[in-house]
Amino acid sequence: MKIGIKKTVIVTAFLFIASGHGMAQGMPVYDNINFISFAKQLLEAGKQTSNIIKTVNFLKKQKENIEKVSAAIEKLRAVQELIHNNKRLYDMVQGDLRSILNSPYIRADEIERISESFNAILDQATDDLEFINEVLSSDHLKLTDGERMRAIRVHQEESMEMVTEIERKTRRYRDIIAFREMQDKINNRKTNY
Repeated sequence: MKIGIKKTVIVTAFLFIASGHGMAQGMPVYDNINFISFAKQLLEAGKQTSNIIKTVNFLKKQKENIEKVSAAIEKLRAVQELIHNNKRLYDMVQGDLRSILNSPYIRADEIERISESFNAILDQATDDLEFINEVLSSDHLKLTDGERMRAIRVHQEESMEMVTEIERKTRRYRDIIAFREMQDKINNRKTNY
């Protein structure tokens, strides 16, 4: 039995050694320094990706803010032009209408008609300014910025047309005055024959 135990011990030792050696060959060997470096690189890449996403979101928000400011500036310019046109209207009416109505060549029955035509244009200009003020200052109309801009542009064009209309009427009345003045000079000239 001594030989049987010896054989068993040798076979068991051989199996133990062989199995341990066989396992060692199949196990991957890791370099801990490279693994830690790789993990650090992954963390840095994650941080950079997070920062890039934050930057993209920030840039989107800034673009929206710039678009809002740009739209507000465009509205402001349109409103300024509308106000400028209305100021021109009032100045033209104040100066031109006075000189036309004070002319001795305008008949009494024409004064009221002339005044009414100029006043109708001024009333329309005042109504337009009130409407624009309401469009810009109240939310009960529930207009988008684009719709507000279109409304402002329409009234801006109308105000330019009103300025043109006042200029046309002023020229026409000045031409009438000039014609009547010339007619008066011809009719009242002294003849030498």
